[in-house]
Amino acid sequence: MNTRTLLLLMLVFLGFMMYVEWQSQFNNQVPQPVEPLPDRQSALSPAEQPQMDVPDLPDLVDPSTSAAPGPGAQRTELPPTPAMVAGTRIEVITDRLVAYINPVGGALVDLRLRKYPVSVDQPDEPFRLLSADQDEWFVAQAGLVDAESMAPNHTDEFSYDRTFYELAPAAETVEVPLTWRGPGGLEVVQTWIFRRDTYVVEHRIQINNASAETWRGSRYLQLQRTPKVFGGGMTFTNPERISYNGAAVFDPIEKFRKLPFDKFEEEPFQASYEGGWAGMVQHYFLASWIPDSNQTHRYTTRQVDTVVPNRFALSATSGQVLVEPGSSHEFSAELFAGPKQQRRLDDVAPGLSLTVDYGMFTIFSKPLFWLLDHIHSLVRNWGVAIILLTLLIKLAFYKLTQAQFRSMGKMRKLQPRIQQLKERYGDDRQKFGQAMMDIYKKEKVNPLGGCLPILVQIPIFIALYWVLLESVELRQAGFLWVPDLSRPDPYFILPVINGAFMIITQRLTPMMGMDPMQRKVMQWLPVVFAVLFAFFPAGLVLYWAANSGISLAQQWIILRQLDAEEARKT
Repeated sequence: MNTRTLLLLMLVFLGFMMYVEWQSQFNNQVPQPVEPLPDRQSALSPAEQPQMDVPDLPDLVDPSTSAAPGPGAQRTELPPTPAMVAGTRIEVITDRLVAYINPVGGALVDLRLRKYPVSVDQPDEPFRLLSADQDEWFVAQAGLVDAESMAPNHTDEFSYDRTFYELAPAAETVEVPLTWRGPGGLEVVQTWIFRRDTYVVEHRIQINNASAETWRGSRYLQLQRTPKVFGGGMTFTNPERISYNGAAVFDPIEKFRKLPFDKFEEEPFQASYEGGWAGMVQHYFLASWIPDSNQTHRYTTRQVDTVVPNRFALSATSGQVLVEPGSSHEFSAELFAGPKQQRRLDDVAPGLSLTVDYGMFTIFSKPLFWLLDHIHSLVRNWGVAIILLTLLIKLAFYKLTQAQFRSMGKMRKLQPRIQQLKERYGDDRQKFGQAMMDIYKKEKVNPLGGCLPILVQIPIFIALYWVLLESVELRQAGFLWVPDLSRPDPYFILPVINGAFMIITQRLTPMMGMDPMQRKVMQWLPVVFAVLFAFFPAGLVLYWAANSGISLAQQWIILRQLDAEEARKT
């Protein structure tokens, strides 16, 4: 690897670090709290409100206040602050989830993933995806909306039979029903259905109309959350700062669209289409409402300005239905709340795998993960899979590598002649450079021959960085002394190994045309890289160390072959 190649690699590497830092600063901006705005829609009487096939959502009520009862509905006043935390909650335990449902609105206010610990140091504490804590607010809500406010929304209290449910060993499902009854004969049964071996929860709302009037209204599904707050420190030690955290929607025509929180107030999203889903995305995990794919829904965003920190709501509202006296109607939907496992997501809903966001490097990252995943299915260890993936990549580019090292070997043979030219021309760098190029031309040596393999590896390196950053499959995956390949090596062994490989490679690499200062800079490069890699995910450093080790072995073999060829010629 000649001087220009190393400098090019360093320049690209620093540029990549600057890009990642920029992403962490601008990818997840969150607007500052603003003064509450008057709700123009709620100021209109029902007769004045515009009639739509997909009506507006009801006002989002701050759970720290009481809910005003609508006309004709016997509504219970919400408990005092904080209602969603201190009130009775219904606990549900399955093989994968621990869930808590609040009878107020029947909202899913707490969800913990039993198969995904918080960290390798806390194996018995499941990761908490949904939460009703004020600073980590992230809840899934549903309700009904009609012009007369007769039906319950996510602020009305439902009755329930039990406060604890558990999936029985022989059962495949467990159902949690909640009931609301109005004074006019309208009954609404909201049911959460949890299934074995899945992060998909079915949700149903059944309307039983025992009144004398036809009920006309819609069902809405809603995710509401506060933005995540990230700690300080270097970006590479906190991948959550780089990964996208915000809302997203998918429809069959426009496909996947990100909806950053900082756009909610000034550019609220609104679109109606059949099928699709609406979700809140974060690093490794996702919660998404998936309505009936055969029905048209209106997807909207809004910023809730009545609380600090601000909350952001993403909703899907169905078309209006008519429920005649004495008849019933059922709305159904699914809520996916779990890890972004790439093999399973598209089986849940089309396009859901796009939440694993590799950005502009998707064209490289997708096939890399596919290959890495298939290797893992054979060897059952992600660290070994990374090493084998590196070996396959090196084999794929072997011809380029061979040309690179043969060129370097020939340059090494020319080093005594280059040194003589340097002594002859002294400080006349122009004549020295011309004479050196004449030798290269005569001996058919390309001084830039080492650049192409490096340029090819750079997009692979960056693409694999995003694979290791975004793939929940590698989260807390161990390898030998490394407990979590998605985090830095706690003992710094991999950065040191990589630095050692770089030093040995330098010993085999000619450094022609360098002054003493340049030589010192090149000698310190392995140390610089070792320090930088100490903050990178261990899986990425494992790839780079394996790449360096395999390259070193290839270089040694090819140089021996070149020496043998030269010996045969003489």
